[in-house]
Amino acid sequence: QQWEYGKQDCYTLVRQYYELIGVKLPDFSQFGEVKREAMSRMMFATANNMQRSWLNVPHVTQFEDADITDMEDFRKAQKAAGEKKGVKMTPLPFLLKACATALAELPQFNVSLDMERKEVVRKKFIHIGIAVDTPNGLMVPVIKDVDKKGLWELAAESAELAQKARDKKLKPAEMQGACFTITSLGAMGGLGATPIINKPEVGILGVHKAIDRAVVKDGQVVVRRMMNFSSSFDHRVVDGWDGAMLVQRLKTLLEHPATIFM
Repeated sequence: QQWEYGKQDCYTLVRQYYELIGVKLPDFSQFGEVKREAMSRMMFATANNMQRSWLNVPHVTQFEDADITDMEDFRKAQKAAGEKKGVKMTPLPFLLKACATALAELPQFNVSLDMERKEVVRKKFIHIGIAVDTPNGLMVPVIKDVDKKGLWELAAESAELAQKARDKKLKPAEMQGACFTITSLGAMGGLGATPIINKPEVGILGVHKAIDRAVVKDGQVVVRRMMNFSSSFDHRVVDGWDGAMLVQRLKTLLEHPATIFM
């Protein structure tokens, strides 16, 4: 009887929980013509993952900007070399290397929480996911061992995986094992955002459009190429000081790209 009571009590709590978080929709047809269509499996899975992460992970987001003028000058100077290699050098490989360097220096971000076993899983590898917007929804292919690869290799691999994502040809193994994720709004711009962590990772980097902006440098007003970025982290694992350290390290690496390889 005690077990039966316990089960009933559990069912009641679950039902109340879903009533609390659920949103009962009105009959929209009473307001005008509507059309219903089934969610794709990818859209449904993404929606579930986003909701689960937002409900279970206490997000904190740090905002910063970086002067990427030197990085962009160097990147554009590689155009001829890229044409010979058949690879386009975008800002993404620099972001990947900067994140890999920061994760190696700040290993508290390269972990996952196992709440069931009350353990912290510390990873000895650095795999980074890249969010790709596709006609079928958001997909996140994973580039393995980013810390061991050069810019050209990362440029080629990221382009290949992004195309496979758009063509719906990604294999399950190519979307697993990430330690950290980079998501970019790119040309869409925006001053900032609060990217949702891809659980069970504990951090994510959101990148926004780079623009020319007047800034003060060495006491002079000059035009520099500036990029806003934001990083969300899991506050159960990472405190505010460490979160700020990651953001400032990324800023330094992006502003002085040569240090990525030192």
